[in-house]
Amino acid sequence: MNDAQIVAAIKKGNEAVINYAIDQYSKLLWSIAGTILKNVGSAEDIEECVADVFIHLWQKPEKFEEQRGKLKSYLAVVARSRATDKYRQLSKQAAISLDETLLLENLEIAEDIPSAEAKHTLLSAVNSLDEPAREIIVRRYYYEQKPKEIAFCLDMPVKQVENHLYRTKQKLRNMIVIQNGGFDL
Repeated sequence: MNDAQIVAAIKKGNEAVINYAIDQYSKLLWSIAGTILKNVGSAEDIEECVADVFIHLWQKPEKFEEQRGKLKSYLAVVARSRATDKYRQLSKQAAISLDETLLLENLEIAEDIPSAEAKHTLLSAVNSLDEPAREIIVRRYYYEQKPKEIAFCLDMPVKQVENHLYRTKQKLRNMIVIQNGGFDL
């Protein structure tokens, strides 16, 4: 069965053909969605993206244009788009929660702070940061995202993320020194 026949049968509502397409392309689409969502999504999120691609094909088969390429390529592009959207959605949701202990354990400058009171001062300082500095710090040291991942999620250049990290760590050091009356890191 060629691509034109598959799409024509789907346009007619042939469920056997959509099942055929699912059997043919599921592994490829899982691979694409899984690569994009591996650090932020669950298997259910990947499954949802793949299902969305096939629902899109079922509901809008006319969107596929045979002269522009193969059905396999078209579905791969749709999967990448859906997975990217899901990645952005999940990344924003992940930034909402903050666990003090894990953040303090992962924040590099916290290693130099001896007292629990000073560590809580650091946490307060992190929480008082303006955006996007706070989100960048949390993503880097709490969620352990690389600057490249953070840049992708926040739609900014990697160099800008790296600069924010450097300047924010300096700012946090200064805030801790001031709040702890000369305590030096």
